[in-house]
Amino acid sequence: MKLFDLGGAARRRRSHVGAMLAPVPAAVTVLLAGCTVGPDYKGAPATTHVSSFKRAPDGVVQTAPGVAAWWLALGDPQLTALIDAGIANSPDLRAAQARVRQARAGLSQQQSNELPKVGASAAYLRTREPDLSSLSGGSSSSGGRGPIALYLAGFDASWELDLFGGTRRAVEAASAQADASQAELADAHVQLAAEIGSAYVGLRDQQQSMAIVRKSAELEARVLTLTEQRRDRGVASQLDVERVRTQVENTRNALIPLDAQIAESLDELAVLTGREPGALDDELNASAPLPALPQTIAVGDPAQLLRRRPDVRAAERRLASQSAQIGEREADWFPKVTLFGSLAFSAADPGHLVRKNNFTWLAVPYLQWNAFDFGRTKARVDQSRAALDEAQAKYESTVLGALRDADVALSRYGHERENVVSLRTVESSATRAATLTEQRYRAGTATALDWLDAERTRYTAEQNRIQSDAQLIKDYVALQKSLGLGWEGMVSTQ
Repeated sequence: MKLFDLGGAARRRRSHVGAMLAPVPAAVTVLLAGCTVGPDYKGAPATTHVSSFKRAPDGVVQTAPGVAAWWLALGDPQLTALIDAGIANSPDLRAAQARVRQARAGLSQQQSNELPKVGASAAYLRTREPDLSSLSGGSSSSGGRGPIALYLAGFDASWELDLFGGTRRAVEAASAQADASQAELADAHVQLAAEIGSAYVGLRDQQQSMAIVRKSAELEARVLTLTEQRRDRGVASQLDVERVRTQVENTRNALIPLDAQIAESLDELAVLTGREPGALDDELNASAPLPALPQTIAVGDPAQLLRRRPDVRAAERRLASQSAQIGEREADWFPKVTLFGSLAFSAADPGHLVRKNNFTWLAVPYLQWNAFDFGRTKARVDQSRAALDEAQAKYESTVLGALRDADVALSRYGHERENVVSLRTVESSATRAATLTEQRYRAGTATALDWLDAERTRYTAEQNRIQSDAQLIKDYVALQKSLGLGWEGMVSTQ
C-alpha cells in the first residue's frame, strides 16, 4: 500500500476511501468509551458510624451550624474587620490561591492531551548545484547551475487514540487534584480565621489583665501612703511600711511582662492580616472588653462535620487522584496508536505554490508498544497502588483526627464554662470580703495589710475570671475551627 498518492490516482480513490473510513469514528468512539483500565473510584471508605458527639455540653445543639462566619456571632466589629483584612491580604492565602491556579492549569493541560495536535510549517530553501565537470575530467565554464529555490508550506496533525483510557485517567487524577487544592484553600481560610480570633481574644485578655494590675498597683500605692502616715503617728511600724512597699514593687514589676505580651500579640495580629509588625498599635492599643459568646452553639453531627471540614475533603480528593493514577500507569501495558496526517505544498516559484499539482498529503497510523520493558511499567503500577494505600490511610487518619478535634473542643468548652461559673462565684465572694475589710479598716478594727490582702484577693479573683472568660472564647474559636467553619462563600482564587 502506498502512503503517498499524488495527482489523478488519489482523486480516483478518494470517494472509495471515504466510504471505507466512514464507520471509523463511530468504531473509535465505541472503543474509547468501553475500554478504560484501572479501578473505578467508588468514593472514600466508611470510617465511622457515630451519629452524635458524646461530649457535647449543655447549650450546644446538634443541628447544622447556620453561620459559616462564626465570628459574626461574637458581635465584635473589630474582630470582624481583622478577619476580613486577613482574608483579603494574607500572603498564606495568596499562596494557597496560587496553588489552586496551578492545579487548574495542570487539569487544562491534561484535558488538552485528549485533543489532536495541529501545527503549521513554512520553509524557504536556496542552494546551488555543484560543478561536477572537474570530477569527470571535462571542462566547463558554467561552474554548475545557478541557485535553486524551493518554497514549502503545510499543515500537520497528530492524535493519540486513548484506546485504554490512560489519558482519561490522567484527566480524572488532575481534576481530583484540583479539587484537593481548592479544599486546601478553604482549610487555609479556616486556619487563618481561627488564628486571628485566638490572637485577638488573647490581646483583649492581656489588656484587661494590664488594667487590673495597674488598679492594684494604684491601690497598693495608696495603702503605702496611709501606712507611712500611720507610722508617723506611731500606729504602724516600719516593718509594716516595708511589707507594703515590697508588694507595690512586685505588682509594678508584673506590668513589664504583660506589656511585652501585648506587643507580641499586636505584631502577631498585624502579620496575620498581611501587614508589617507595629501597623496595628494605634488601632488596637486601647483596651476593649472581650467578645460576647452566643447563648447556644450549633455543631451538627459527625456526618455533617466530615462533609464540611475542608481537610477531610482534600484528603478524599487526593485519594480519588491516586486511584485514577493507577489506571494511568496500567495503560502503559497496552499499545498506543497515533494517527498522523500532513498536507503540504512545494514549488520553486512562490507564485505557483498553492497549485493542485504541487499538493502532497500523508496519512499514517502509528503503533507503539513497549511489550518488553523488563518490569518498568509493573514497578510504576505497584508504586501507584502503594500510593493509593497511603492516601487511604491518610484519609482515615484525617477523619479520625477531625472527630477527635471536635470531641476534644467540645469537652474543653464544656469544662471551661463550668470553670467560669465557679470563678464568678469566687469573684463575688472576694468582692464582698474586700468591701467589708475596707469598712473595718476605716473603722480602725483592721490593719492596712488586712485591707491590702483583701483587695489583692479580689483583684486576683477578677483576673482569674477574666482569663477564664478569655479561655472560654478561645475554646469557642477552637470548636468552630474543629467544625471546619469559616470558609463557605469566601474562597476565591483571584
